[in-house]
Amino acid sequence: MGQEGEGNTGLRGLDHILRGVRLGDNVVFRVDTIEEYRRLVIPFAEAAQGRDKPLVYFRFADHPDLLPEAIRARRYVLHPQAGFETFITEILDVIERCGKGAFYVFDSLSELAVDWSSDRMLGNFFMITCPYLFELDTVAYFALLRNQHTALATDAIQRTAQVVLDVYQNNGTFYVHPLKVDGRHSPTMYMLHKWEGAMFIPVTRSAEITEILAGLPHPWLDFSLQHRDIWTRHLMRAQELVRDEGSGPAAALKDREFFLHLLRMLVTRDPQLLSLAEKYLDMTDVVNIGKRMIGTGLIGGKSAGMLIARAVLRKTDPAWEDKLEAHDSFFIGADVFYTYLIRNKCWWIRRRLKTADDGLRMAAEARERILSGEFTDDTRAQFMGMLQYFGQAPIIVRSSSLLEDAYGNAFSGKYDSVFCANQGTPEERLKNFMAAVRTVYASTMSPEALAYRAHWGLMDRDEQMGLLVQRVSGAVYGTRCFPQVAGVGFSYNPFVWSRDIDPEAGMLRIVFGLGTRAVDRIDDDYTRIVALNAPSRRPEMSGGDVRKYTQHKVDVLDLQANTHASCDFADAVGGVPGLPLEIFASRDPEMERYAVTEGRQDLFPWVLTFDDLLSRREFVEDMRGLLKTLQEAYAYPVDIEFTANFTDESQYRINLLQCRPFQVKGNILSIEKPGAIDPEGIILESSGPVIGSSRAITVDRLIYVVPEAYAKLNESQRYSVARLVGRLTHLKEGERVPTILLAGPGRWATTTPFLGVPVSFAEISRVSVLCEIAVMHAGLAPEISLGTHFFNDLVEADMLYFGLHPDREGNILDPGFFGRVPNSLARLLPDAERWGDVVRVIETSSVGEGMGVHFHTDVLKQSAVCYLAPLRS
Repeated sequence: MGQEGEGNTGLRGLDHILRGVRLGDNVVFRVDTIEEYRRLVIPFAEAAQGRDKPLVYFRFADHPDLLPEAIRARRYVLHPQAGFETFITEILDVIERCGKGAFYVFDSLSELAVDWSSDRMLGNFFMITCPYLFELDTVAYFALLRNQHTALATDAIQRTAQVVLDVYQNNGTFYVHPLKVDGRHSPTMYMLHKWEGAMFIPVTRSAEITEILAGLPHPWLDFSLQHRDIWTRHLMRAQELVRDEGSGPAAALKDREFFLHLLRMLVTRDPQLLSLAEKYLDMTDVVNIGKRMIGTGLIGGKSAGMLIARAVLRKTDPAWEDKLEAHDSFFIGADVFYTYLIRNKCWWIRRRLKTADDGLRMAAEARERILSGEFTDDTRAQFMGMLQYFGQAPIIVRSSSLLEDAYGNAFSGKYDSVFCANQGTPEERLKNFMAAVRTVYASTMSPEALAYRAHWGLMDRDEQMGLLVQRVSGAVYGTRCFPQVAGVGFSYNPFVWSRDIDPEAGMLRIVFGLGTRAVDRIDDDYTRIVALNAPSRRPEMSGGDVRKYTQHKVDVLDLQANTHASCDFADAVGGVPGLPLEIFASRDPEMERYAVTEGRQDLFPWVLTFDDLLSRREFVEDMRGLLKTLQEAYAYPVDIEFTANFTDESQYRINLLQCRPFQVKGNILSIEKPGAIDPEGIILESSGPVIGSSRAITVDRLIYVVPEAYAKLNESQRYSVARLVGRLTHLKEGERVPTILLAGPGRWATTTPFLGVPVSFAEISRVSVLCEIAVMHAGLAPEISLGTHFFNDLVEADMLYFGLHPDREGNILDPGFFGRVPNSLARLLPDAERWGDVVRVIETSSVGEGMGVHFHTDVLKQSAVCYLAPLRS
């Protein structure tokens, strides 16, 4: 029973995938044609014959004979028409006579369901036969035709069999996809494999896997086989319309009100997104969404944005069909979230958050309940079915709430997304996936998310959490999985550092590896900023800065450790075959000369410049055209998340992962100074980077974290300073919110206090101007954070950002000013007096009679200056 050795498939590559066939294995192949099954049966039978194993063939179907006459087998011709009892008795009698160690081939089980007119009886047959074979240490082959049976048969067979594999054929190539292999595991076991000669080679590129699997029908996804509630009946009606009217807009036009009802039921109720969905989606799109849903309810803003954007591109220019990487995403409906909250006694807590004084304590309690809660049995079953589809391909569970990614509020980075490396046994993968779902659900109760909703007046809006489950774009390289290019794009470029930059052309922020490095500010690393009308022009101050300001680390999924990880660029690409490194990186001549001079063989000369990629006219024009098309459809600037992967030196596919309105508040690029500025009155001055709209304002409150004093603090004290800054920025002057300029060392909102002040964005959301001073430690400079969640928050809040390099020409920091002017910290917050040497608070009322603190910026000239001058009447 389940003993290792003694059996094999006759195909060395398939044995390698399955880690061998064990005595006791019942092997089920789900196929589209009998010929696919026959191609696997013959090598198995030949191997049994070659090892003098007893081979038994049960012949009972109308399809052609599976075994050629040259193969010696004991053939038993049976007649299922005689009835279930007679048929099963004859089979069990044969098995009993053959005893231990025999090998068996069964005709297609699907014909039994035809003869008995019952999927349930087919399931019963397997549940009787399979355990008996297992007890006798046999190996048996079975086939089931795909899309022919209900769960009454397929669930019973899958539960009882030891090995279950899907077999596919695509453009003349055969593929196998193990779904269940009891008692064995390998890092690639549950991946899709291509059959080439004697070998079965794992398919590691996401684009190829999706192209093969997404177009195939999967019966467990088909709502026509589910219980027929109102939800299902609506989708079945839509499917009938598509079948009768075709896949074009005619199906929607025939019953426009019904089509709109389906959009409101599945996609969105937001009026502006609904208008886009009605224009660009059709009835077939709605049916396909329904087939890939888990549970019921809306799919949420992120899912809707991704689907609408893809439809916009396809219907605007059919050429995008060949340029876009196909998606095979799944959607977990928002009703699953509500059901989970109610089942785990969180719903009433969530409701009381709108009015409770002790909201943070209650939110923490809700988070704990969510993280330890349980899913319903039917939801767990659907999760498992989805994971069987993906196999061991890495996936990401992304938030897709009802308010997320809509016009007006982006919720950028407020809710979690969780990568699943998706390795291990099916049970381990299900456990990890459910933990990821819980994490995203719990993030709805995070202080940052609740503060964001409160700030924008959204606490009373219906905010449910749908989920978008996407295959990780890219390929497996050794033990790591990552895309070649990932990043964000904006149809409007808010960082115009030169008169050569056309803001209407858009911009990209790109990285090598997973896009987390493009959207998070996590350490002292850098990305490539691309103005799409001048892609070769870099924002760095000088050519000598290029290597310093390139990406050094790569985010990956470590399949061995089963986790999201970071590694050095050299480690990520070292020894990886088939990776077109020259497209993304450039050789550093200075490093190569040094290596030769010093006789060093261990130096890595490559620098992630993306110069070759950006010199390729087609890629830049594709990205510029994509952003322009989406902006025109949305009638609003957009931002996207994407990946790009090269299939060879010249061909690539773009994977559009996300699209949403870009919440840019204005586009004022240049504004004249209000007059000559006295150099003696300059407090802060920068020659860039500057991001935001040009402006000339009077500052009510200047908050300055003293770099020298902050550098002496331990980690705990630095967090205390961050909390203090949050309190200061939320102090009002009566009913008026003051105009605040916040300046400090390193990076604001960093997760690493060594690199800056670890505030949350919610703590500084009322700031008007934010300044990062490059004085934390050598090599750390304010990073141009375009595309990060932090940057999107800045834009949404209409906050201006500038970096200040005290050691560079055109930059001034006057620390003496903060010592000369009284510090208002103790007056504003008496309990914070002990931090007076670290945090200086300057108010206009304290700088001298008739004087004020003014701020002027010209984004086009990349200049910003804060200065003392007389107040204007």
